[in-house]
Amino acid sequence: MNYQEAIEYIHGTYKFGSKLGLENIKYLLDLLGNPQKELKVIHVAGTNGKGSTSSFINGVLKTSGYKVGLYTSPYIEEFTERMQINGEKIDKQRLAEVTTIVKAKIEQMLSEGKNHPTEFEVGTAIALVYFAEEKVDYTILEVGMGGRLDATNIIENPLLSIITPIDYDHMEHLGDTLGKIAFEKAGIIKENNFVVSYPQREEAMEVVKQVAKEKNSQLFVVNYDTLKIHHSAIEEQQFSVEILGKKYEDVVITLAGPHQVYNCCTALTAIEVLKAHRNIEISDEAIYQGLKNTKWIGRLEILGKNPLTIIDGAHNLQGATALKHSVETLLEGKKVTLVVAMLGDKDVQGVLSSLIPLMDKIVVTKPNNPRAMAADDLAKELVSYGKDMYICKTIKEAVKKAHEVTEASDVILFAGSLYMIGEARTILTSK
Repeated sequence: MNYQEAIEYIHGTYKFGSKLGLENIKYLLDLLGNPQKELKVIHVAGTNGKGSTSSFINGVLKTSGYKVGLYTSPYIEEFTERMQINGEKIDKQRLAEVTTIVKAKIEQMLSEGKNHPTEFEVGTAIALVYFAEEKVDYTILEVGMGGRLDATNIIENPLLSIITPIDYDHMEHLGDTLGKIAFEKAGIIKENNFVVSYPQREEAMEVVKQVAKEKNSQLFVVNYDTLKIHHSAIEEQQFSVEILGKKYEDVVITLAGPHQVYNCCTALTAIEVLKAHRNIEISDEAIYQGLKNTKWIGRLEILGKNPLTIIDGAHNLQGATALKHSVETLLEGKKVTLVVAMLGDKDVQGVLSSLIPLMDKIVVTKPNNPRAMAADDLAKELVSYGKDMYICKTIKEAVKKAHEVTEASDVILFAGSLYMIGEARTILTSK
């Protein structure tokens, strides 16, 4: 296959739906020679902050001189973002080659009467084969959905499991209470192992503690008691904190928003555990430099000046709350035009009710996705806020309209759907 054929094949498996369970992925990886068993894995679950936390750890390990595989989802602009080694996306031709190998084994599965793997299972198998073939030193594996029955949970003995903030999302699959959702996320905790957790809300924290105890896994809860944020701006943040007895003074990160400081502290806790319990050599210099150099596209990412143009992947309640806090603290006194699109299965009012009152104008559009909410329907949900509103049929039109109605001294913010901000990013970066 060439790259285009590989992408069409991968996305063509979307029709097989989203099935939680490990039977399919286990069978497929058996046929592929179990590449996952050759990898040293850091496994990351949670509702929000998975990608940023993974990216911070990736940056530190890479700066330490290790060869690091990073598997994340979804992608913002192109599929190859999901599989990276030391910050470089998988080469398109290489993706085609590995996909050809995986496809052959899937055809063998089907001939043996097995179910077709889902799109996420196919992507996970491709990533694991790629990282094993490239002989990476460490692999950071981000859970797709939940944890317990997620395809990435085929990993039997990770170096470390990490659980970032847990909130309500994918409730039709994971359950309708924080406790049920936390049980699914905590499913990545393995016997006699180590786990780092963000300090969850009480209902979720109790579940994480209970699962860790049952698995005889040592739990490290991130402690923010000593955290002091010295400076927080849209371009850079600086803070000091003590993590597991180690003092970090004047840490600088370029990911914006106070929530990214918390994600960074989760990553620092993970790094301290890896140093102390997995004997991974990481210097202080590599930590400071790795964190400072960490980039994560689509998270309060600046893509233009005059007007200041920002994209953010907030698409659930916790993400929207973090974005609201960032708008209030980092964009104080600015008039903001929000370009918004949503998927129909998201909590539209929940996500937007805290954001819309802070906005000056609203440009409503539609993401390119089968689950997309029509722009007219979204506009009806927002009309009660009494804001100047513009409805655009395409994202390209929405980008143009936002620039037409926003003063050069003000701000354009794209949020609400990763699918929308991906297309908007492509348009904005090509200008």
